[in-house]
Amino acid sequence: MPLSPRIQARGIQLLLGRMMSRVHKDLRFADIPKRTEALLVETGAGPVPCTVYRPPAGTGTPAPVYVNFHGGGFVVGRPEQDDHICRYIAATAGCVVINVDYAVAPQRPFPVPVTQAYDVTAWVAENGPAHDWDGSRLAVGGHSAGANLTAAVCRMARDRGTFSPRLQIIDSAALDQLADPATKQSLIAKPLLTPQIMRVFTAAYVPDPADRANPLVSPALADDLAGLPPALVITAENDRLRNEGDAYAKALEAAGVQVTHRVFEGVDHYFTHIGPVPEGKAAIDLMATTLRTALSV
Repeated sequence: MPLSPRIQARGIQLLLGRMMSRVHKDLRFADIPKRTEALLVETGAGPVPCTVYRPPAGTGTPAPVYVNFHGGGFVVGRPEQDDHICRYIAATAGCVVINVDYAVAPQRPFPVPVTQAYDVTAWVAENGPAHDWDGSRLAVGGHSAGANLTAAVCRMARDRGTFSPRLQIIDSAALDQLADPATKQSLIAKPLLTPQIMRVFTAAYVPDPADRANPLVSPALADDLAGLPPALVITAENDRLRNEGDAYAKALEAAGVQVTHRVFEGVDHYFTHIGPVPEGKAAIDLMATTLRTALSV
């Protein structure tokens, strides 16, 4: 008898959790000091632990702030997998970074992660003075599932008129949960993401198929993208998710959103963590330098 998606997802959590925390040794930026503190943010879907990364040197005035959502298919909850990115951005962009440990499926499926992601970002925007960051100069971003949450947060902020991110970073995003993963092709024979694991992720995160066309689940299916924040969209040439990322960048641009879109050649999903190192470093540096520009005005 086949295992249920819930049981399969729990198996993936146990199998991949520790593995996803490993980052290529040459992408760890070991020379960048780590200045962090723990934070717990209350949300409408329960308390959310966060790690606050501070720039290595004080700026004299409150620094701008970037909210980061890690990847993991909405199933693997390992925010420490983005430690290298958070440290590099804090140091290079000169901003405070909030790394969010949002709840994951199958224990907490949609809409819990979206609610937590939005509520944490709204809290960060509103509570800068008490924590020595400038919540009016805010950006949000993430990788894979975290990029999906980024798109959802920006959509909710626009629709509710609450806060206005200066930038959204959409990196190797999962943007269409309705399409059969088998239709998502790669240029290489054995890409990192398989249709089987993608189906498990979707079934665990969005157990009700009726929810999979919701723009907060599948931002690529939305037809009302005008008014969203400027975007940096990063895609990987050999990633099964590349086409939906490329299409989303074009759709944002067609809706009048300012878009910087970069396709990194010869790499697959998760290359900002496992390499190749030159492309991984270039992508992370692109994030940091784009953030610095967006948050400095």
